[in-house]
Amino acid sequence: MPPVTPVTPVTPVTPVTPVTPVTPVTPVGSRPILGDLGTVRVLTNHVVRAFFVTPVTARNRRFVYVRRPVSPPPNRRGPMPYRPIPRTTTWSASTHGRRGRRAGLCAVLLTGSVATLLVVGPTATAVTGTSERSGAGATQATATSEARVTTAVLDLDQPADKPQVRGKDVPYDTASIIKVDILTALLLQAQDAGRDLTQQDRTQAEAMIERSDNDAANALWRRIGAAPGLDAVNKRLGLSSTVGGAGGKWGLTRTTVTDQIRLLRAVFAGESALTTTSRNYISTLMTRIVAGQSWGVSAASGSGWALKNGWLQRSTTGLWDINSVGQVTSGTHHYLVAVLSDGNASMTGGIAAVERAARTAVSSARAAG
Repeated sequence: MPPVTPVTPVTPVTPVTPVTPVTPVTPVGSRPILGDLGTVRVLTNHVVRAFFVTPVTARNRRFVYVRRPVSPPPNRRGPMPYRPIPRTTTWSASTHGRRGRRAGLCAVLLTGSVATLLVVGPTATAVTGTSERSGAGATQATATSEARVTTAVLDLDQPADKPQVRGKDVPYDTASIIKVDILTALLLQAQDAGRDLTQQDRTQAEAMIERSDNDAANALWRRIGAAPGLDAVNKRLGLSSTVGGAGGKWGLTRTTVTDQIRLLRAVFAGESALTTTSRNYISTLMTRIVAGQSWGVSAASGSGWALKNGWLQRSTTGLWDINSVGQVTSGTHHYLVAVLSDGNASMTGGIAAVERAARTAVSSARAAG
């Protein structure tokens, strides 16, 4: 029997050590400017499998990325690591601004590219929105005119139950036309107390009406009891849609044109608890308005007027409240006129609109009478 040949033992297979991805190294002594976006792997079977962005440093301010095909290299699984392609950039102090601007632009473009590459599915639809400036510290928006205007006219020589109203009879900010109401409240409260106005009252009242002095208005607003005092007097006068402004903000009192006609009737037609002396005092001051403030309903007058105007630019919108109330004489008739407006792009534009509205309203009332 032939001898048996011994079997050579099988040599164990040494496991292959997986290749460790090479981590890019930031050049020594460099200072990151915009940060390192690192390696971005897209775990989909779309166009790009992986790409690398070089760190942005003080000495290297250009973005370089490498695109690779979808299929991995043979005998290797998964995306293989890539080294950044070195690019030499000469740096000098004179090119700092230009290089900095270029780096910032590249960062913006690259961020958008990364976001696009990582989106999987249908194309996204951009969503746009609007913001409105709502107070101090908010971004200032360009004032866009959204003007509206409402007028009311009452012929005192042919009095009717209701005035002719053009436009929507809705509340508006009063601005400085409220000063007529403040003076009316002051006089009515003095009458109730059985006294005359003091010299200080008269000095402040004259400044408030004739020159539209706000300091005088502040003092008299407090003296009548602010909004609660005003509202109590207005209730007696039949002003059902006028609400006093909160705190010291008398200019933000809200009113309607029909309420303003009721107030004017109390002053010019004697249909109120005001005495003849009180009514004459108010109406006389309204004929002494300084030249720069005598615009408004006076544009519809032929031979005489008594008025008070109000103007206020709203800080929330930049638009203007422009108002004018009073009595005008046109032809042989006397008319009570109230014009309220808001949303005006400018004060001059608002004044022009108020004057046009006043002329139209009075002309219509004359034609109807």
